[in-house]
Amino acid sequence: MQQLLTDTLAAAPLSALIVSSLLVILLHTFRKDAEHGVFLLSLAGIAAALVYAVLMFPERGIAFSGMIVTGGYASIITVILLLAAALALLHAREVLPKIGAHYGEFYILVMLSLTGMVTLATAYDLVAAFIGLEIMSVSLYVLAGLLRAQRRANEAALKYFLLGAFSTGFMLYGIALIYGATGGTGYEIIMRSTASHGTPVFLAGLGLLLVGFAFKIGAVPFHMWVPDVYDGSSTLVTAFMATAAKASAFSAIIVFFSMTFDTGDNRIGITIAVLATASMLVGNVAALAQDSVKRMLAYSSIAHAGYMLVGISSLSLDGMTGVLFYLLSYVFTTAGSFGLVALVESANDGDASVKRFAGLGRTSPLLAALMTLFLLSLIGLPPLSGFFGKYYVFFAAVKDGAIWLAIAGVVTSMISLYYYLRVIVVMYFTTDEDSAAVPVGGLGLASLLLSAAGVLLFGLFPRLFIDVVKQLPGS
Repeated sequence: MQQLLTDTLAAAPLSALIVSSLLVILLHTFRKDAEHGVFLLSLAGIAAALVYAVLMFPERGIAFSGMIVTGGYASIITVILLLAAALALLHAREVLPKIGAHYGEFYILVMLSLTGMVTLATAYDLVAAFIGLEIMSVSLYVLAGLLRAQRRANEAALKYFLLGAFSTGFMLYGIALIYGATGGTGYEIIMRSTASHGTPVFLAGLGLLLVGFAFKIGAVPFHMWVPDVYDGSSTLVTAFMATAAKASAFSAIIVFFSMTFDTGDNRIGITIAVLATASMLVGNVAALAQDSVKRMLAYSSIAHAGYMLVGISSLSLDGMTGVLFYLLSYVFTTAGSFGLVALVESANDGDASVKRFAGLGRTSPLLAALMTLFLLSLIGLPPLSGFFGKYYVFFAAVKDGAIWLAIAGVVTSMISLYYYLRVIVVMYFTTDEDSAAVPVGGLGLASLLLSAAGVLLFGLFPRLFIDVVKQLPGS
């Protein structure tokens, strides 16, 4: 009992999320009309977990018999996930009542999925990672169908569930093969079992595990679900999936591959580099043909998964640091851009096509300026955080000798100029007589301004984050 209490305190951010999730469920059970109370309680739970994550940063260690990492890296990625969830909740409180979908269950599912994300991101054992993955995935399957009266949402939820179940099967079989090859599922055991790393059983398990992770981050060729699920789901759910879910999966990849493999063996790095190149190319080229801004951002997220895989392919400290910074930047940028799409969509009967942004610079100059900021950051222009995100991952590739991979990243980034700038041109240089100001309330505006502040702060002062990462062991 004493050890359980010690572990619970060591994993305080995760414990706070579990407790707050249960409290949110209880409140909604006894008060079906308490959506506002459920919202406030969810934010309070996230705030408590955020405080614990910051306080536990110096207390680096493991908990629950080596299943969970605590402090240090775990605190950093937990803060990123909590920020993504908080931004999503603020947008939800603003937009969901406008579209008739302000259900208390939304906050319950966000809290449960967030609990799974933190578990997955901080796991130090493949069993713990799988448990976190399933908690996250099941909640997201239901969230994808939040707009229950819309056929597109039901289709998105079903497609996500079926394809997600297949990817889970691959991942579980991969875990079984790795266990058979190494005799354990803990990362320490896998890391020490160097003799098994070249065996066919281990490599097959590793390949299946990589398939499961690649599906979760939407990397090519396991990306086909992304545009349909992102487009069919509520835009707020899409923002949550594109930020928090992607960050959680990438964190799991970073922890597993950086802690369990000899960087002298570059086979896994080459495989990831191929996935990165394909994702950058397919995502950007497919986005060129999209008329819906929401669907365009969905394909864009595939490309950004490729950029982050560039950093991971080096299997180096510089690469992992770059990916962490990219994740932080991506959370602010994507939460802001999808949040703006949600506002425009709710003001135009669910239409998020490019033409609906016509004249936004005249009717809603602040929103247009914010959207411009987010899009320029997605392109990777200085002095915004998106620029340094790409700089750090490309620098890691060059330092590792994969100059061709960095060149591929730069070229595909140039392709993205067209479809991002197209939206900006429409907002400022195209007029629409029927266009009107897009209404935005206090919470929605606060979320957008927080996102913009993050993009500017870490663009102007990237060392604020990099210096924190440098404090981690081995840095």
